[in-house]
Amino acid sequence: MKTIYARALGVLVVAGLCFWAFWPPQQKVKLGLDLKGGMQLVLQVQPAAELSNVSITDLTDRTMEVIRNRVDSLGIAEPLLQKVGQDRIMVQMPGIENPERALEILGKTAFLEFKLVEDNPELLRSAMEGKVPEGYQLIYEYEKDAKGISRPNTPFLVQAQALLTGQDLSNARLSYSQGALPVVDLELNSEGAKKFADVTTVNVNKRLAIVLDGIVQSAPVIKERIPSGRAQISGRFTTQEANDLALVLQAGALPAKIEVIDRTVVGPSLGKDSINNGIKACLLGAILVTTFMVVYYTAGGLIANFALALNILILLGVLSYFRSTLTLPGIAGIALTIGMAVDANVLIFERIREELRGGKTIRAALDRGYERAMVVIIDSNVTTIIAAISLFIFGRGSVKGFGLTLTIGILANLFTAVLVTRLIYDFALSKFPIKKLRIG
Repeated sequence: MKTIYARALGVLVVAGLCFWAFWPPQQKVKLGLDLKGGMQLVLQVQPAAELSNVSITDLTDRTMEVIRNRVDSLGIAEPLLQKVGQDRIMVQMPGIENPERALEILGKTAFLEFKLVEDNPELLRSAMEGKVPEGYQLIYEYEKDAKGISRPNTPFLVQAQALLTGQDLSNARLSYSQGALPVVDLELNSEGAKKFADVTTVNVNKRLAIVLDGIVQSAPVIKERIPSGRAQISGRFTTQEANDLALVLQAGALPAKIEVIDRTVVGPSLGKDSINNGIKACLLGAILVTTFMVVYYTAGGLIANFALALNILILLGVLSYFRSTLTLPGIAGIALTIGMAVDANVLIFERIREELRGGKTIRAALDRGYERAMVVIIDSNVTTIIAAISLFIFGRGSVKGFGLTLTIGILANLFTAVLVTRLIYDFALSKFPIKKLRIG
């Protein structure tokens, strides 16, 4: 009897921990893109020719770190970044409300440079005719037309060598000018501040172009030495554009260009429909299965249904505790788990019924029935769990989610179908004088 109580206590502890990990489900269950809505991107790193001696793996790792910083700056709850192969990065952003803005922020290289402007009109005219002096480059300031399309506007002849870069930056934030226009305030690190002070000391009355990704943002005149290490990017920004620019500068420049090779956007309403349809499918399947078990196996069916409910609780509890993502294929894995749990109980009941028909006592029939069913249950579940683990290890995206859910469900099934149902029978036999066991 003490053994029964100890086993019962163990089951209650497992059930309690799983309920604690799972409840409330709205806060504890992490939903994937197909259920919550959001955007998934697959990005490919495009190394420049001058970076040919750099390992593509290292370049992808550095790019991934910058993208992670940018995603975090968007305030997205529980994003997923995963390296795919040597040069690809998968980014999942569940619940994102403005996919276009996120795509623009992630894709911007954000390479910041400070370059001196050459104001000699003859040299500028010559450069515009295709004769760019050695050590200089011709770049433009862009302006949006009536349709909102950015087009080259004002040309600038600047020194090719940058005096400062984004590596000298320590902070960037949205601010407003005296005319209440959005600007980006820059704060340089100690080394950058020293460089900036030196540059502004020897170049008073010259223009210093602030260049982002090869486009001039502004080119103010240096009026005096600036020892504070502070600068400002002003332009025709909206508040949102200035804020986004501050975000990407703060996160750092991408070490290489990236190309979006796959983009999937799931609307929140579609995700909600997927949840509702998935829940309805699981509930319908559970109702049909539990009804069949009660009708066909009577009291045994009730025990099996209790074990089935505990099975699902354990599955959801483990998923919630480890913050695993539940996807639509994951719900399919839960439905499959329900079927496998019922199958295990059917095997047990049929073996017990065969032993009872052979004239054995209830206790002997239970012992022999569970013993005979155990071999088949373990054999079938082990082969399935090998396949499920393979899907989890080698699969990607939704396939991985299906494999994970199925793996946890099978392990929970072995626990509930073999241990929990047997515990209930042992407890009933020890407490009540059962003379006849009805199984079907």
